[in-house]
Amino acid sequence: MARKKILVFLGSPRKKGNSALLAQEAIAGAKAAGAQVESFYLHGMKIKPCTACDACRRKNQKDCILKDEMAPLYSKLRQAEAIVIATPVYWFTVSAQTKLFMDRWYAMGGDEGYPFKGKKFGIILTYADEDPFRSGAVNALRTFQDALGFVGAEIKGMVYGSAWKAGEIKKNKTLLKKARQLGKDLAASI
Repeated sequence: MARKKILVFLGSPRKKGNSALLAQEAIAGAKAAGAQVESFYLHGMKIKPCTACDACRRKNQKDCILKDEMAPLYSKLRQAEAIVIATPVYWFTVSAQTKLFMDRWYAMGGDEGYPFKGKKFGIILTYADEDPFRSGAVNALRTFQDALGFVGAEIKGMVYGSAWKAGEIKKNKTLLKKARQLGKDLAASI
C-alpha cells in the first residue's frame, strides 16, 4: 500500500519561528500516523511573483511559464493528498512568502481546472497580538478560507495562536498538542 503523501509549506523567514515549530509538531503527528511528509521552506526558495501574463491560460499550457523554484512544486501539489501551510501573520495577513506561493497557484487553473478539489488542507498560523482581530489573524484565516474554498479544497483543521518572540510558542503546550493532532487528523483523512 502506498504511503499517504502530505506536503508542508513553511512561510516564515525564521526556520525556528513559532509557525515553523507548530508545523514540526504537525509533521510529527502525520508521520506517527503513517504519512510520508515532505516540507518546503518558502523563504529560501527563488519564487518569482506572478506577472499576470496569462500564458498559463493558453491551450495545452499546464503550469506557469516562469522558470523558477515554483515549477517543480506544481506536480508535487497535484500528487499530494493533503497539504499544510504554516505562516506567521505579518502586517495583518499571511507572510509575503506565503502569499507569493499562493498567488502562483493561479497557473494551475487552466484547461483542467484547479487540482485542489477535494484535497485536504491544514492551516497553521501564529501572530503577535493576543487578539486575533487586532493582530490580523482573522484576515489571514479568511485568506485561506476564501482561496481554498474557491479551488474546491477542504480545510480539515486550523491551529492558530499568539506568540511574539521566536520559540515562545513552545510554552503553549495546548497549541503544540493541537498541531500534532492536526497532522494525525490529516493523515487519517486521506
